[in-house]
Amino acid sequence: MSDSVPFSAIYEVGEKQWSIQDLLGRFDEPAFLSDGVHRISDLHLQSGRPAHYRFDGELVPLPRGALLDSATVIALLEPILNDRARQQLAAGKDLDASWEWPERQLSFRINAFRSREGTCAAIRVLATNVPPPEELGFPMERNWQEIVTLEQGLVIVTGVTGSGKSTTVASLLRRRARDRGERIITLEDPIEYVLEGDRALISQRELGTHLESFSGGLRSALREDPDVIFVGEIRDPETAALALTAAETGHVVLTTMHTRDARGAMTRLVDIFPMDRTNEICSQLSFSLHSVIAQKLVPRSDGKGRRAAMEVMTNHSSIANLIRTGKWAQIPATLETHRKNGCITLDQHLKQLVEDGSVDMEAALRSANSASLQAMLGGK
Repeated sequence: MSDSVPFSAIYEVGEKQWSIQDLLGRFDEPAFLSDGVHRISDLHLQSGRPAHYRFDGELVPLPRGALLDSATVIALLEPILNDRARQQLAAGKDLDASWEWPERQLSFRINAFRSREGTCAAIRVLATNVPPPEELGFPMERNWQEIVTLEQGLVIVTGVTGSGKSTTVASLLRRRARDRGERIITLEDPIEYVLEGDRALISQRELGTHLESFSGGLRSALREDPDVIFVGEIRDPETAALALTAAETGHVVLTTMHTRDARGAMTRLVDIFPMDRTNEICSQLSFSLHSVIAQKLVPRSDGKGRRAAMEVMTNHSSIANLIRTGKWAQIPATLETHRKNGCITLDQHLKQLVEDGSVDMEAALRSANSASLQAMLGGK
């Protein structure tokens, strides 16, 4: 980050002047931490409104915070942007960026954009110390153990924005880097977690800085002797085709999507391609896919933050047949009956979390993917 723009106290909070450091420093205040996990996940800046934080999943305005305007939002953002991002912001372009605060051991992902109201920004805190897979909350240990020892195949981590996908991917990659001597290449927009190599050799590349597109970066990565490739997001047919081919030809490929369940991830991936390629892609996917993890963050019953609830689909013979034939509607029922293969629906995991006291029934029902959870809980 260029230090040519100093931090300046420009935001009125009651009788105080706050800088961007003051606003971001609240993420790390003891009152907003639970077992080292940030209960504040995002800072929102929007013209015409006071600054808002997302606390345990809900937006809350900063008490006594003044109304923002575009000039103030821009002035708050400039100190944590590099020169290229500042130029994008000044030109009124959407931007994605990241910023590290070494003194506080905090990292942030920044998105800024223009709207009818003026300049807006969403800033998300990223955990510096990514939890190990054992602490992510997988329904079964085998779900993550198989991924960190996988020799080839496609792994999709899906969920709505803010569901912890990046943390899950970073945790799995860090475990592989710790335990295996392999080449890991990541293609990200932007780089969110700095991954330590340990035994692995890791190269992290950022869209707009180190590569022009995910498809171009993936094509290049395949010539760089990778064992594992992480593609931040599959957005177009070329990237999807390259990811499937890489997974089919001896590489481990991880990627993220934005769907609420495993079935949605399958249909979204297939629908990226023209309809005349559907049968071909379904067949290729049935061979190259290893697993899909769909997750949500659900409030804890003790009120101390949120925990992950997951749906896991592993690609055993029954699932492969459904993918090959495009029988998407049968996937949830198949997951319910194949726990021995490592499969579990989101509703089944929510039931498990209610029964062990991790989440309460009301929170589970709000997060369920179907109306069947209440019946599964005995109609309580």
